[in-house]
Amino acid sequence: MTAITATPARTTSRAGNIGLWTLQVLLAVVYAFSAFGKLTAEAQNVAGFQAMGLGNTGMYIIGTLELAGAIAMFIPVLTGLAAACFVALMIGAVIATRAIGGGALAAIPATVLVVAAIVAWGRRDSTRRLVARLRH
Repeated sequence: MTAITATPARTTSRAGNIGLWTLQVLLAVVYAFSAFGKLTAEAQNVAGFQAMGLGNTGMYIIGTLELAGAIAMFIPVLTGLAAACFVALMIGAVIATRAIGGGALAAIPATVLVVAAIVAWGRRDSTRRLVARLRH
C-alpha cells in the first residue's frame, strides 16, 4: 500500500498571484526607499526619530528591518511572514505618526499597512508552510 501525499490546495488564481506580486514589488520599493533614508541618516529621518524619542539607534534598527523585509518580498517562502511583520511595523508607524501630531500624515503609513495586510493574507499559505517546516 502506498502513502498518499496531499498536495496543497491552490488558494490564489493566476490573476490573484500576479496582483500579489505587483503589491510585493510595490512594498519592496516603498520599504527600500524608506530604509535608504534611515540607513544614510537623512536629516528629515534623524529629526523624526529624535521627535519620537527613538534616536539614531531606533532609526538604524527600523531601517535595517525595512531593508530586510524589502528583500524578503522577493523570496517566496518569506513573503507572507515579512508582510505580516510589515503590518506590525506599520501599526506602530500609524500610532507614532498620530502621537507626534501627524494627523492626516498618518494616512501614508495606514495605506502601506493595508497593502501589507493584503499581501500577508494572500501569502498566508506560504507562512503556514514556513512555520510547519521550522517546527519539524
